[in-house]
Amino acid sequence: MTIRSCLFSSAAALSLLFSVGQAQAQAPAGPRPPAVFPDARTALTGGLRDAGIAASNLALEYSVAPPPGFFDPDALFAPPTNRAEAEALQARNRASPPRYSALALANSDMAMSNGRLFVGNFHGFNGYDVSRGGAPELVLSVVCPGGQGDVSVHGNLLFMSVEQNRARLDCGVKDAEGEVNAERFRGVRIFDISDLNAPRQVAAVQTCRGSHTHTLLPSASDPNVLYIYNSATSGVRKTDELSICSDGEPGTNAETALYSIDVIKVPLDAPEQAAIVARPRIFADAETGAIAGLWKGGRSGVSSQRTAGTNHCHDITVYPELNLAAGACSGNGILLDISNPEAPKRVSDLFDPDMAYWHSATFNNIGDKIVFTDEWGGGTSPRCRAEDPANWGANLIASVREDRTMEGRNFYKLPGIQMATENCVAHNGTLIPVPGRDLMVQAWYQGGVSIMDFTDPNRPTEIAYFDRGPIDASKMVVGGSWSAYWLNGRIYSSEIARGLDVLKLVPSQYLSAAEIAAAESVMVATINPQTQTRAVWADTPDVATAYLDQLTRASAVNAELATEVRSQIDPWRAGSPDSRGAARLARTLNAESEKATGADQMRMKALAGLFERMAG
Repeated sequence: MTIRSCLFSSAAALSLLFSVGQAQAQAPAGPRPPAVFPDARTALTGGLRDAGIAASNLALEYSVAPPPGFFDPDALFAPPTNRAEAEALQARNRASPPRYSALALANSDMAMSNGRLFVGNFHGFNGYDVSRGGAPELVLSVVCPGGQGDVSVHGNLLFMSVEQNRARLDCGVKDAEGEVNAERFRGVRIFDISDLNAPRQVAAVQTCRGSHTHTLLPSASDPNVLYIYNSATSGVRKTDELSICSDGEPGTNAETALYSIDVIKVPLDAPEQAAIVARPRIFADAETGAIAGLWKGGRSGVSSQRTAGTNHCHDITVYPELNLAAGACSGNGILLDISNPEAPKRVSDLFDPDMAYWHSATFNNIGDKIVFTDEWGGGTSPRCRAEDPANWGANLIASVREDRTMEGRNFYKLPGIQMATENCVAHNGTLIPVPGRDLMVQAWYQGGVSIMDFTDPNRPTEIAYFDRGPIDASKMVVGGSWSAYWLNGRIYSSEIARGLDVLKLVPSQYLSAAEIAAAESVMVATINPQTQTRAVWADTPDVATAYLDQLTRASAVNAELATEVRSQIDPWRAGSPDSRGAARLARTLNAESEKATGADQMRMKALAGLFERMAG
């Protein structure tokens, strides 16, 4: 199979509408995505609770089934695979309405705060105590239907995205019916969770398109203010239901609720006063001001897939320390300046004909790379089969230049072939804080969990994985890992149908014990994956050994220098550091770093700095 690798800006993309052949012919070839091969994951046995398991350099520590009220076999969703099946399903639903809507009890996104892990669900959310290091212990269940249920936490407040028409203001389980319903709620709920035995909803901010995902952005100037960037993907509500809303394209309605995000301001001492304060037009054309200024949607060429148009963001990740946000916005990836949180401004955008739907974004630790995911097929389709292109439904790794423009570098897709009974495509993940490397753990639905090394953005590689067989070996039933996040020393995977998995890294030729220990040493009180913070490592023997292991793995140090480094680490680990020897070694490493390049130069300089501080 011939696979194109074309990485374009949005300006180039628009020109494709008029000169597809010429633009593709002139596009730089660039690195090709890695090949996809069968491996131990390819033909695992199926089953809801007893599916086959394959793992490489990851170990499953705990698997926790969904709590009471959050699982029912009748709620498992088997999407139709062709038009005939779709018509038959619609006919059955008209004749006998099902007990559950699609994904009605599906687990979704997660957040962690003070030893509590909160797992969103289309039916509400659950909280687990993970502070003691054993199996997660259920401490809280809140029934509040409405999907999608993504959660985040700030202090004693929990925020939840609500998108579906069935949701009610009072969290009731009876659907809010009709085109217009005063009791309907679509937007961001705010709960007070200061008492886990009695959580209570204190605010419900209504939005025009509901809330598919949301992102917390603490104010840099006022500790009493928290901003929420709300991303909404569904249809616009009727004006009769919410007066601020109106539908339509900008050409006929300049006030349309499309082509914007919501900025919600939350006074932390009075969260009940939370309200929308802006709906910025972040997709506008920089020169003309036209609201619909990015990709219009459709095919960019005869061999391209159909790509989504840009009238919303699916997910926004903020990096407050850099005053930047990365938006995965349907038809484009965008970079925002968020120095004024109420008026984010687009500074760069990307288009690529191989990205069907820009879904989520993750910065690396220093902020010079972004991983954008492509949810080709919407997450309910098998997109990791042998016949599926290796750069469709994949990650696009982009670099961020000093002038804050982005450049697409290469694709990474789950390299193990999955079966037609397994929904599989790129989904949510986070960084693993290993010093000297860019590592990302990521969910791939029923493709399982994969860890990608993208330190070299041109050559991303897999270094570990965990996977189960399909829920049902005879047909496609939606399940798998929705989110896989590194949260204070462990990987937590929110499994759509099966519950919650806890995974542990295992040392291997790709990741040493010292690198794992260095990552496990980074502890953060609150983790909202869409609000990135910079990982910082203390000067420890493990961190020094991690850098040395990386340099040795890359053959970037000779045996003599490696021995000298270890001769300084060993007494340090034993409690007797040699400050004079550390000073000499730092000078040697700094001199050697001038001969190194790329990541190896950075590692050597970081190791030299560590020994300089020890000497000081």
